[in-house]
Amino acid sequence: MTVFDLPGLEARSQKLSELTLREGFWESGGALEVSRELSSVVSRIDEFKALESELEELRTYALILSEGDDEELQSEFYVRARRLEDELESKKKYVLLDDEYDISGAVVTVHAGSGGLDSQDWCEMLFRMYARWAENRGYGVKIIDELRDAEAGIKSVTFEAEGEYAYGYLKGEAGVHRLVRISPFDSAKRRHTSFTSVEVVPVLPDSVEIEIRPEDLKIDTFRSSGAGGQHVNMTDSAVRITHIPTGIVVNCQAERSQHMNRATAMRVLRSKLFERMTRARKEHLESLQGRKRSITWGSQIRSYTLQPFQLVKDHRSNLETGNVNAILDGDLDDLMIAYLRFAKTGIPVTDSGGGGEE
Repeated sequence: MTVFDLPGLEARSQKLSELTLREGFWESGGALEVSRELSSVVSRIDEFKALESELEELRTYALILSEGDDEELQSEFYVRARRLEDELESKKKYVLLDDEYDISGAVVTVHAGSGGLDSQDWCEMLFRMYARWAENRGYGVKIIDELRDAEAGIKSVTFEAEGEYAYGYLKGEAGVHRLVRISPFDSAKRRHTSFTSVEVVPVLPDSVEIEIRPEDLKIDTFRSSGAGGQHVNMTDSAVRITHIPTGIVVNCQAERSQHMNRATAMRVLRSKLFERMTRARKEHLESLQGRKRSITWGSQIRSYTLQPFQLVKDHRSNLETGNVNAILDGDLDDLMIAYLRFAKTGIPVTDSGGGGEE
């Protein structure tokens, strides 16, 4: 089913509606996810039907105008035609965001790389960038785990972006991000290069089955490392879950109780295991097709240069912009859409108007 396939959307709506009528549905674990998807599908159907109706009316207007002049009707035709064109342009996102879990929320983890305080500061800058982007779109931002450094910056942070299509937009941010600037921590004011990695996984519906055996888990509790004051947890309520077969480690200290932290950590672990299995299948397919992709620190997906000139360049889509401050303040839509188009077509931006070294 494609996003512009109205019969396909209507069939999906019918199937989801039938699920909600089953006995015991509203007591099941996946009821909320099914309800949300149904609401989204119905909303898309209504949007596309409204566009179809408007297009038919404009065709009627065009037919009338072809038979004679009517200045008032002609003026209304062009106003409505421009409005329809704008609405169709805004709906193009559905073409780019049609993978299975694109509509889901996202869990994002940002890790500081080599570079000491500079990388930790860069990690904090990236977290702020994504948080501002999410808030500007009306998404909720919930910190799941955060490891701050006593001197400066963040060593790692995991947060959830809550909202429709959060994963679809953010999935292209996964990879290594490079920062070039004059270090604020270097008394000699030398230029430093810092690296930070970003991981993005979808928030999975409860209906998605991921096998996790209890004997494969190592669960530890520890005291939350809050910033201080009355909200610091004085008990061992934070939870660390290690999935022994894969080595995946998930921490959660955002909730008020150990039970809630454990539930959140398990939810994040399910998403990370799902992403790992999906990536393994993709890499296996690429190996069969003779493709190999480097995942070393040198294979950064995007570079942010603050000195000696200002430039952000995405090394996949080839999009460049000199408005670095806006990017770091969360204005990421152009970069995200350019990557999504590149991911669909394999065609990079040919002329983005930028310049400078990589």
